[in-house]
Amino acid sequence: MEASPFATPIGRARRRGRRSFAARRQRFRDKRWQIAQCAVAAGVAWFLAKDVLGHDVPVFAPIAAVVSLGTSYAQRLRRVVEVTAGVAIGVFLGDLLVAGLGSGAWQIALVVGLSMTAAVMLDAGTLFINQAAIQGLFVAALVPGTGASLTRWTDALVGGAVALVAATVVPAAPLRRPREQAAAVLEKVAELLRGSASVLVDGDAERALLLLADARSTDHLVRRLEAAADEGMAVATSSPFRVRHRPGIRKMADLVDPLDRALRSTRVLVRQVTVAAYHDIAVPHSYAVLADELAAAVDTCVAELRANRQATAARPALLAVGAGSGAVERSEEMTAEVVLAQIRSVVADLLMLTGMEQLEATDALPPPPR
Repeated sequence: MEASPFATPIGRARRRGRRSFAARRQRFRDKRWQIAQCAVAAGVAWFLAKDVLGHDVPVFAPIAAVVSLGTSYAQRLRRVVEVTAGVAIGVFLGDLLVAGLGSGAWQIALVVGLSMTAAVMLDAGTLFINQAAIQGLFVAALVPGTGASLTRWTDALVGGAVALVAATVVPAAPLRRPREQAAAVLEKVAELLRGSASVLVDGDAERALLLLADARSTDHLVRRLEAAADEGMAVATSSPFRVRHRPGIRKMADLVDPLDRALRSTRVLVRQVTVAAYHDIAVPHSYAVLADELAAAVDTCVAELRANRQATAARPALLAVGAGSGAVERSEEMTAEVVLAQIRSVVADLLMLTGMEQLEATDALPPPPR
């Protein structure tokens, strides 16, 4: 038998490298709008503070804009408030202490300590506290003695205002991404199910090990789904132009748990299929047929999600697989029995995508044959 190109250390390293590059490229695609927003907001904040208000070096304006926006849609409005207030406290204390005590190592330590203390006493968040310390340090170390605290605070207000306006202007992509990522999770589930069905038929242990390695590298899919759901909800909450999308995003957020369970159940299935292939354990052919039919039902779920519909159309196919799992022959091998049990678990998890509650989905499956 010809060795797999992934069986050698070099082959495995190349495979990991390709996955790592693909993941980094996907992260950039996910964040490119936020990066563009930060860049434009920084330029606009600088223009307003310098060319419109006439400030000499309004560095706090673009800083406040960029920090307030960040690369996440979550809690943008709170970040605007915390950054602006943190800058105000840090700049005020920095100017006050530098004017009276001068600038130096111990003065910087004092400014940072008092700025953070004031923020903590106000029961502020981490961003507020950090901004108070950083801006106080900036004043004490780089621009001491200017007495322009009002100007710098105004710059922070300009940056915060620009960020506030930019936060309401968001593309539709974050609203589509939860469904797209849910579909990506299901595509991987279908791929693993088809791979399992093939291994159950031909018993190829080497291919089973590669499939298991693939299954074990899927945690990032659920993390990205969770992040997409959080970002979508943040957009629908913070942007007045996207509020109408909130119910749909909330429904997608409710699907994170069943999708996570379905992927986990599929990983367990792949592991048991690998054990069966590696130890040459006989598994009834009907189990492979069930896995293949379940993959086809998952394809229907994917198509429905990508069409922005609930996966109700996949319910008959899923129920058919569930009914089949109650009619197949049983095996005396524990590994084979676990394979069947995991197929049933995946069916129950996926039925929740069609609108069923958890208990309803479980009760929809007939008891396995004895």
